[in-house]
Amino acid sequence: MAEKRVNVKLLGEAKEEYLKLQETVGEEREKGITGSFHQTLFKSIDSKIALLKANYDYGKQIPRKLIPRKYQLEYEVTNLWKVDLAGYWRMIYTLKQPQREQTEIEIITIWLDVLDIIDHKKYDKIFGYKKK
Repeated sequence: MAEKRVNVKLLGEAKEEYLKLQETVGEEREKGITGSFHQTLFKSIDSKIALLKANYDYGKQIPRKLIPRKYQLEYEVTNLWKVDLAGYWRMIYTLKQPQREQTEIEIITIWLDVLDIIDHKKYDKIFGYKKK
């Protein structure tokens, strides 16, 4: 049986949002602030990344026909997944499997690229959902 290894990489806007959030959380902690929404969201992202490393298809797969052009054009994705975060935020990711190398013990590496960490309003806009 092949061993599966999952590498998670934050790209583009997801990386920017994560680093900005990390900085805000650090500043809040220095000021003695505990339990803010920023800290809750940051913890939620880290815990979901840990879950994805253990089970890369933990999230909900978005049907191929519903993948926004933004992700098709920017990242050339053929699959897209979402994970719900705290406060109705979403983490959008794609899975990639590079060419397998033949070794005595086969290790399958799954690349999980996080493309976006977005609030509900931006998620609705990207995916074309309209308010009722």
